[in-house]
Amino acid sequence: MSEYIDMDPIDKKSLGDRNVETRDAEGAYELSSNKAAALDFDDPNLDVNAIGDLDEDSPYPEVRSAVANTDDTSIPCNTFRAWVMGLAWAILIPGLNQFFFFRYPSVTISPLVSQLLSFPVGKLFAFILPNVHIFGIALNPGPFSIKEHVLITIMANVGSGSAYATDIVAVQRVYYQQAWSFGYQWLIVMATQLIGFSIGGIMRRFLVSPPSMIWPANLVYCALFNTLHQKEYAGIGSRGGISRYRFFSYACLFSFCWYFLPGYLFTALSYFSWVCWIAPNNIVVNQLFGVISGIGGSLITFDWSQIAYIGSPLATPWWAEANVAVGFVFFFWFLTPILYYTNAWYCKYLPMSSRTSFDNTGASYNVTRILNADATFNLEQYKAYSPLFLSTTFAIAYGISFASITSTLAHTWLYFRKQIWTQARRSLSEQPDIHARLMSKYKEVPEWWYGIIFISQFVFAVVSLEIWHTQFPIYAFVVCLLIAFTYVIPIGMIQAITNQQVGLNVITELIVGYWLPGKPITMMLFKTYGYITMAQALTFASDMKLGHYMKIPPRNMFWGQVVATVIAGTVQLGVQAWMFTNIPDMCSPHQPDGFICPSTEVFGTASIIWGVIGPRLLYSKGQLFYALTFFFLIGAFLPVVPYYLTKKWPRSFWKYVNFPVIFSGTGAIPPATAINYIPWAIVGFIFQFVIRRRHFAWWAKYNYILSAGMDSGLALSIVVIFFCLQYPKNGQIGIDTVATWWGNTVYINTADAASLPYLPLPDKGYFGPDSW
Repeated sequence: MSEYIDMDPIDKKSLGDRNVETRDAEGAYELSSNKAAALDFDDPNLDVNAIGDLDEDSPYPEVRSAVANTDDTSIPCNTFRAWVMGLAWAILIPGLNQFFFFRYPSVTISPLVSQLLSFPVGKLFAFILPNVHIFGIALNPGPFSIKEHVLITIMANVGSGSAYATDIVAVQRVYYQQAWSFGYQWLIVMATQLIGFSIGGIMRRFLVSPPSMIWPANLVYCALFNTLHQKEYAGIGSRGGISRYRFFSYACLFSFCWYFLPGYLFTALSYFSWVCWIAPNNIVVNQLFGVISGIGGSLITFDWSQIAYIGSPLATPWWAEANVAVGFVFFFWFLTPILYYTNAWYCKYLPMSSRTSFDNTGASYNVTRILNADATFNLEQYKAYSPLFLSTTFAIAYGISFASITSTLAHTWLYFRKQIWTQARRSLSEQPDIHARLMSKYKEVPEWWYGIIFISQFVFAVVSLEIWHTQFPIYAFVVCLLIAFTYVIPIGMIQAITNQQVGLNVITELIVGYWLPGKPITMMLFKTYGYITMAQALTFASDMKLGHYMKIPPRNMFWGQVVATVIAGTVQLGVQAWMFTNIPDMCSPHQPDGFICPSTEVFGTASIIWGVIGPRLLYSKGQLFYALTFFFLIGAFLPVVPYYLTKKWPRSFWKYVNFPVIFSGTGAIPPATAINYIPWAIVGFIFQFVIRRRHFAWWAKYNYILSAGMDSGLALSIVVIFFCLQYPKNGQIGIDTVATWWGNTVYINTADAASLPYLPLPDKGYFGPDSW
């Protein structure tokens, strides 16, 4: 649902000079017509019954409950200890995450861990550092401040995940025996990371400054910052009860302890396919109720890591969650069984849901059988081997990804075009929002700073593409950037409003596969520059919004993000280079220490499927999946329907229908399954609809703190379990005791876990066409 939908419970034209009185469970509010007009658009996130005073606070109750509407410009931010801690995290977290990125099982140290640990360390620094100045810099400017804490966390966050381009380097080494120099590796990592940063900075007037760009996931971080520093503000409300700090402590402790059950001691609580336990060998039952290769009719899980796998359900607005749920139910509970049991795409011979590709015997597709010695495509060997088959859910996932690309552009044109034009001409101090006006006191980052970053990284990219034999023409690189520029505002607005991001990975693979076939290195670079540049822009924009909410001076944010990104990317490459040099049999399927590189395998297989085989043999007319290309037309047309229906019936539910979210909300499938969507929607309905509506005061005070507590406890518990129980002795602790009892095996001994197909192979030994 668009934030700018042209219909809202308030009909501006009918307001005139009158005031509209609205009420909710918390009291009465009056909204004047000039305040409604100040928003420039109608907005499905805007609850008219709780709109508050636009002059003194955000019009959104979600923001009011998590973000303080005051600022103290004297609070220290850009301090010595903040930079020491921020740089330490920018080295430690990316290094550890990159090390374990290539291992299975793995662990990821999330930014929440650094946010939590920075608090006591910062307090310790404030206690032990002397109150002296060195070269005019105060070592200890006083108590550890909330702004220092935010800057540290942002520096830790920008490099916490593995840089996407490091997978290119790994695939080149493992699949194509191309161990190019560290200079090449560093140039492509810096270019892919920082071009995205410059685009995000340039687009901040559209994605950061407007109050409607909520970025819901950031509200959890804001609430946690304010709780840890025990900051009080009006948006919390006057409800009694325990403090938010104590509530967070209880939630965090409960989450930490509870995860030992579904995460280690009783894993069946995580994969809670209880119907399949009753009939473990019934294939149809397991396909309909399974949570591994089925479509998840068992409904529930007791594992917060499964529930929050696609994002916390306590952070996403309910109307957006409803759109995702509707999309899931239609495409995966209605359409998938119809296509599967009518044997569309020969899928009865395959599992109903799977993240891999198959040949015509039901085995995983062996890409090495269709390659020449130089990793180019061999058409004759392809014809002698097999066409490529996908599970029903995987094929549908591609189709709805196609639809999301065109629906995003159509939706943006219909709903956002006026707002984009308005924001292009509006300064920060002119935003109808208290937070923007408070931030206008600080010096903005000049546009030319971002311009310098963009130009320098553009040069880095060109050098890397031209000096080394990438076969990636510069004009194709320019097209990549045009794709990223085209989509960053539409996708960014949708993500800022709904907490759902539309991915460009499939469309970039499709374009390069048709345009420059037979070049896997080119495909990987095109995909990375086209997709990750946009994704990085939105990651940085999200961090900028966090700084906006917490009143971090923009220039401090700029340097913190840039320096941390450079350091994190360099550390990741250094760790990766050391691993490939010093770990025997790195990325081998039988590597004794578990460094089998699962992500590299997926990335490398995709490079062959899209870069070597190419979409021409999958989606062109006459090919197996040609029908999926019509999703492009479906996606372009459908947003028109709710747009005009809401024009006719402004108060109807059509104002909440958002087709980009319906299509892209299930974009995590695969590897996500039904277990990550249905419980997520159920929890979201309970907290974001029922409790928010009936117990608004409780929701305003505790909702985001509950999310932060559950996420924090989970993050800490995962780290403890991994390093204490799974990593030591190469995972052999409890292998003959805990790991073998019924609660850890019952869901494994099912047709769901075995990924069994509905039909066995035909007598001829293969399924599908006889020639291709």
